[in-house]
Amino acid sequence: MARIAVDMDEVMADTVAEHIRRYNEDYDAALSTEDMDGKWLWQCVPEEHQTALGAYLDEPDFFGDLPVMVDAQRVLQRLSQDHDVYVASAAMEVPKSFAAKFRWMREHFAFIKPSHMVFCGEKSILNTDFLIDDNPRQLRAFRGEGLLFAAPHNRYATGWPRMEGWAAVERYFYP
Repeated sequence: MARIAVDMDEVMADTVAEHIRRYNEDYDAALSTEDMDGKWLWQCVPEEHQTALGAYLDEPDFFGDLPVMVDAQRVLQRLSQDHDVYVASAAMEVPKSFAAKFRWMREHFAFIKPSHMVFCGEKSILNTDFLIDDNPRQLRAFRGEGLLFAAPHNRYATGWPRMEGWAAVERYFYP
């Protein structure tokens, strides 16, 4: 039985989709994930709009209504039957996000106990066998085996097995 930590944003929850939706609505823009191609979202907007991107994260409803990534519920349910699954969110980087993230988790992943939710900043503190994350910075700091969850901003990142969605995660643990 492995201990598996799973990031929330861009792994379980589609935060980029909500970011882009709000940005396009506010600035009458047509930004898409294809525009990111190896870049973070803030690198794809004019400098004068970057503050607005950060401000979205502080809105109380931002993290509450995020779409669930395809197959995340099904695969995490399966993994949690055979392994210790923990959600590890760097929520402390956006302290106002905690309540909404916790509600979102209870709504969409009720099978994961609150005692298995870790709200932190730096994931090097995690003592699990695996970390599934979209952020290479977090994977570099992690001491176990990192699995890079594919996202537009990490398209060219290397050094970890690349998981192209939850079906790939399922195949990794259940070959």
